[in-house]
Amino acid sequence: MNKTAYTIITMALVVGIGIVFLGGSKNNTETGGSAQNVEIKDGVQYITINARGGYSPKVSSAKPGIPTKLIVKTNGTYDCSASLVIRSVGFQKILSQTGEEVIDLGTPKAGQPVQGLCSMGMYNFSINFN
Repeated sequence: MNKTAYTIITMALVVGIGIVFLGGSKNNTETGGSAQNVEIKDGVQYITINARGGYSPKVSSAKPGIPTKLIVKTNGTYDCSASLVIRSVGFQKILSQTGEEVIDLGTPKAGQPVQGLCSMGMYNFSINFN
């Protein structure tokens, strides 16, 4: 093979890897969309976050002044996103590899976001109350 062929193959690989890691995100909140992971049942607000290879959605919006519970779902989660820390409510736990963890967030006030992150600080999510 000549130099031009190697250059074309290298560029194709770089573009392909870029598409895999940067494009086609399932989380539309990163591009300005809104997440559909918040619902109110019987006066309690439930926010659902998926933990696997990070947290999805990364940003959620919820109503303040309502008793709120966070549901963190895992499905074959073996990475550090299974080790969840939410400092504002004193939560720190290694989640089961597959299942759901329900975390009571109390009654959040407007303008006081809840932030969760993995124990290594690599992955995070935020819930805004406004």
